[in-house]
Amino acid sequence: MRYKITGKQIDIGDALQTHVKQGVNAAIEKYAERPTDASVTFSKDAHEYTCETTVHLSTGLTAQAKANSTEIYAAFEKCCDKMEKQLRRYKRRLKDHHKTRATPVEIMEGSSYILASDQESVEPEPDSLQPVIVAEMETRIPSLSVGEAVMQMELAGAPVLVFRNEGKNGLNVVYRREDGNIGWIDPRS
Repeated sequence: MRYKITGKQIDIGDALQTHVKQGVNAAIEKYAERPTDASVTFSKDAHEYTCETTVHLSTGLTAQAKANSTEIYAAFEKCCDKMEKQLRRYKRRLKDHHKTRATPVEIMEGSSYILASDQESVEPEPDSLQPVIVAEMETRIPSLSVGEAVMQMELAGAPVLVFRNEGKNGLNVVYRREDGNIGWIDPRS
């Protein structure tokens, strides 16, 4: 498994890197069969350390966790506990959904844009009605079943997920509704 352990304006020593590798391995080995890579980022805000961990599994699922504490090791331990809880919660579902899958999830590339918000300004009508693009980047669109897509969205803690439906080979969207239920958009061709 590949590790990327970084610090935002923090020096990460060898002892912390070794501790992180052992902790992530211990948490993942219990509940996930084939992790491919893990990214752990430490940052400091005032007196608190923040640890953000992302683990990619070969099944295409991504588990993410974030925790804060006044000590850097405690922040990592809390984050690792959250990751372990997520993986434990979805272990049965992960095994059931991927038992018959022989190959990893197929990924398709797509473009992602971030548009500037105009809520802050009270300026008159702009010359052009084209939105200002703040950032443009490549994003990955996985090929999943609807159940796998809902699970991926919940693991990532995301409000919405765009995916290619394995059954119909078209782009679909799952999202969390205001009433707490999950919505599914399946456009008909």
